[in-house]
Amino acid sequence: MTNQRKERRRNYTKEFKVEAIKLVTEEGYSLSQAAEGLGISKSTIAKWKQVLSNKGDKDIAFPSKGQLNPEEAKLKGLQKELERVKRERDILKKTLAYFADPLK
Repeated sequence: MTNQRKERRRNYTKEFKVEAIKLVTEEGYSLSQAAEGLGISKSTIAKWKQVLSNKGDKDIAFPSKGQLNPEEAKLKGLQKELERVKRERDILKKTLAYFADPLK
């Protein structure tokens, strides 16, 4: 049995991918220069560039995979809380209407 070292797949943030693409498209770096400077393969940047050009929007091209930055996490938490509070409000409105109706 050989001693094989498993290489762990690196995950990059959406912001990192977009900045890497900007180096090539806006800053005038070649794929090789940008890749060498960032420590990734030029095929990786080329793939990201292709995905972004096909999708057109960075949020669609590079969706988050559970790793939210602190602002996104806070926003998501607040949205969940808002939905919960709205449900509670609706229940209370229905309860109030039920008990306020003298015919029931």
